[in-house]
Amino acid sequence: MKKCEYCAKEITYFEQYCSDDCHIKANKYYEKSERFAGVLYVVSMICLIGIPVGLFLFSFIRLAGALIASISAGILGLILLVFPAPTEGMIKKYKIKSAVKRTRIFGIFVIILGILILGLPVIFGQ
Repeated sequence: MKKCEYCAKEITYFEQYCSDDCHIKANKYYEKSERFAGVLYVVSMICLIGIPVGLFLFSFIRLAGALIASISAGILGLILLVFPAPTEGMIKKYKIKSAVKRTRIFGIFVIILGILILGLPVIFGQ
């Protein structure tokens, strides 16, 4: 059976969504992701570069490196929580609702990573 593009409920082959509510939510998701895609990708790339740069600087300047990596991870995690942008492959496999949920869970893990990185100077001494 074919599945609803939003919630993954089984539907007939002639439908794309199981209800009008799923259709409206899917349209809202696509409009929101289209509107903010450019800005979010740029900020995400800056944060993704900031994490390894901060960890590299950690070997020379412990506190500053840990702060850079931690702040980058925190911002990236917040972006994934507030504006989840799963890949097209995730959406195809899990459908929109589940893919967004998984992306938000990943955002929580990235925030936890940022908190752990912030604790590195304590572990290794300043």
